Amino acid sequence: MRIAVGQFASTEDWQTNLKTCMTLIDEAVGGGAGLLVLPEDSLALFIDEPDRIAGAAQPLDGPFVTGLRAHSRGSRTTVVAGVHEPAGDGRVHNTLVAVRDGELVAAYRKVHLYDAFGARESDRVTPGDGEPVVVDCDGWRVGLMTCYDVRFPEMARLLVDAGADVLAVPAAWVRGPAKERHWEVMVTARALENTCYVAASGECGRRNIGSSMVVDPLGTVRDRLGGRPGLLWAIADRDELAEARRALPVLANRRFRVDPSIRPLKETA
Repeated sequence: MRIAVGQFASTEDWQTNLKTCMTLIDEAVGGGAGLLVLPEDSLALFIDEPDRIAGAAQPLDGPFVTGLRAHSRGSRTTVVAGVHEPAGDGRVHNTLVAVRDGELVAAYRKVHLYDAFGARESDRVTPGDGEPVVVDCDGWRVGLMTCYDVRFPEMARLLVDAGADVLAVPAAWVRGPAKERHWEVMVTARALENTCYVAASGECGRRNIGSSMVVDPLGTVRDRLGGRPGLLWAIADRDELAEARRALPVLANRRFRVDPSIRPLKETA
């Protein structure tokens, strides 16, 4: 499967961002991609006034996702992108959508909220509480996780236990001391410890690092972007995946199960 990962600097205007996504979809479809991964805040980003995201959020049948669906019609490419949708409590869900051939095929609401490094995503976002989401994609199984989720190895393992051979990780990784190193280490570790591919899209711009990458099942970065908008390509190969899992059988050798139940938030505070 050909994998494309696109990154761009999201604006405050969803229509501008939709046009950018459409351009990247056209490039990915034209290049024969089975999977295109776009950033976390593809709908809109408010760097200086983050509380405005509640007013900009759209339901999954709203114009942004509807536009993505319409633009994907007639193609086998699965497009994964991040949006915010109203949560019903004055906050929003940070949601990944997967669309293909005009249809919404999956949605994942971010479980781990970025309450770290002085940020408080939970002030504006309601966490999801559903099971891991894995999407059938061009004969592969693609697990969905968002940005801060990548710091939690059990999340990736649950997706792999559910059959994922590729992890799609849309993100808006905020700049900061050693943060680029954290991103590279976490994305690579999730691939290596699960002997799977990881396709990680990092939003770029004045707040976020970009640095999108695809990592193979033995932890080699196949391609990456720097801090500018662009599209990268990589190949996920069945024989390569099988050989990696034969040579490094960590999934077969492990002794502990991962509990799929989600702890109540009061226990994690």
